[in-house]
Amino acid sequence: MIHHTLAGLIQKALATGLIEKDDIDYARNQAMHLLQLDAFPEEAVEPTDDTIPNLLEALNDYAVENGVIEDLLDDKEMLSANIMNCFVARPSALNAAFNEKYAKSPIAATDYFYELSQNSNYIQMNRIRKNISYQHDSPYGKMDITINLSKPEKDPEQIKREREMKQTLSYPKCLLCKENEGYVGRIGYPARANHRVIKIPLTGENWYFQYSPYVYYNEHSILLSEEHRDMKIDRGGFERLLRFTEQFPHYFVGSNADLPIVGGSILSHDHYQAGRYEFAMTRAEDAFTFRLDSFPGLRASVVNWPMSVIRLKSDHIDELVNAADEILQIWKQYSDEAADVLAFSGDTPHNTITPIARKRDGLFEIDLVLRNNRTTQQHPAGIFHPHADVHHIKKENIGLIEVMGLAVLPPRLKLELEDIQEFLLGHTSHVEPVHQDWAEQLKAQSGPLANREQAEALVQEELGKKFVRILEDAGVLKEQQAFKRFIHAVNEQTAKTI
Repeated sequence: MIHHTLAGLIQKALATGLIEKDDIDYARNQAMHLLQLDAFPEEAVEPTDDTIPNLLEALNDYAVENGVIEDLLDDKEMLSANIMNCFVARPSALNAAFNEKYAKSPIAATDYFYELSQNSNYIQMNRIRKNISYQHDSPYGKMDITINLSKPEKDPEQIKREREMKQTLSYPKCLLCKENEGYVGRIGYPARANHRVIKIPLTGENWYFQYSPYVYYNEHSILLSEEHRDMKIDRGGFERLLRFTEQFPHYFVGSNADLPIVGGSILSHDHYQAGRYEFAMTRAEDAFTFRLDSFPGLRASVVNWPMSVIRLKSDHIDELVNAADEILQIWKQYSDEAADVLAFSGDTPHNTITPIARKRDGLFEIDLVLRNNRTTQQHPAGIFHPHADVHHIKKENIGLIEVMGLAVLPPRLKLELEDIQEFLLGHTSHVEPVHQDWAEQLKAQSGPLANREQAEALVQEELGKKFVRILEDAGVLKEQQAFKRFIHAVNEQTAKTI
């Protein structure tokens, strides 16, 4: 059946526009080599009709059964990526096609690249469909809740092999470097043979645009610096974010903060995340408006959101960049003991910003989410971090995606929450110890439940409330008066420099 499966993959590559008819012999021969096939039948072979991810799984199964590769995650990932690389255009051709489509429409360009990234199996659609996702109605709008099940778990043999390798390689330097494009992969480092990036110059630098292989929202994309350098929130970053929205007005783009605890998972490579999706924070209305004395023509407000968000609007990018930088510089030095905010502990800085930019209704917008990573004995994980009583749900950093209202929760919760549902129905007395108190509280408040649907609905509702609590914990200026004190400090400071 291997020939039928390979013929099916070629047919799908033709149908999705990955290759043209003139490419068939070349692509088939390249894939045959990877599968250690010496010949292909001369007579017509009926192609297997299935999706590209399913066809790749079948080819992997053949390769394992016939000793082409070992039955290990990394071996299968590398084979799949290398097979799809036979069908994906070289970077120069792909960039030329993207730019040709961009000349007609930025949407046409990103539609083309997003579709290609799915068809090439770089975006792992089969795995992404495993995620559990729903929306939660909160006082701040509809929050997105996702339990991330898309990243495959490594089996013990894979882990053992990684340890035995004792790798000292540092190429590519990290998962975000542009050198990942086309990289075959190795044990302990993901395969990227079918990976492609688009060069996008921004403010005199080369940046590279790609999609996330595990998209958490529509067209979840990454914009990465050509240079492997640390994340940094500064004036240059604000300008790059806004200039990107000028080039791609249908996308938002934002950055994780640049300090531990409040930053994202990769602080060693300057990068942003973008996409074509409207988060709850984007839809959130103003809590109140205020005036920035240095920029009287700019619209400024504090957003009705569990975290501390200043929203600036203008039709002039330079004005927004200047205003955002002014707020950043003052915030980095700002302390308010009444709000538990200290800018420094000794020489250690605590204040930074998570910025998000977009273009909406003809105006450029930038949201500045105030962050502080100070810890205390009472809150060793961070004062403005999920507190200990919600760690049973999430204790990881609150990064850009969560800030905007999308919970990315760990895969362990799938089975743990199912146990809680069974507990609520009286079918078991077992729940994970970290959830015991919560489960008993839910049982006491809910009373008898009629069926599993009711139990699932209750757990989802309460999980959504927990996520809102997590964001509220991460909010820095929790009271309106604290916000007004900071705004007063901004206007007072700028008055001194005029």
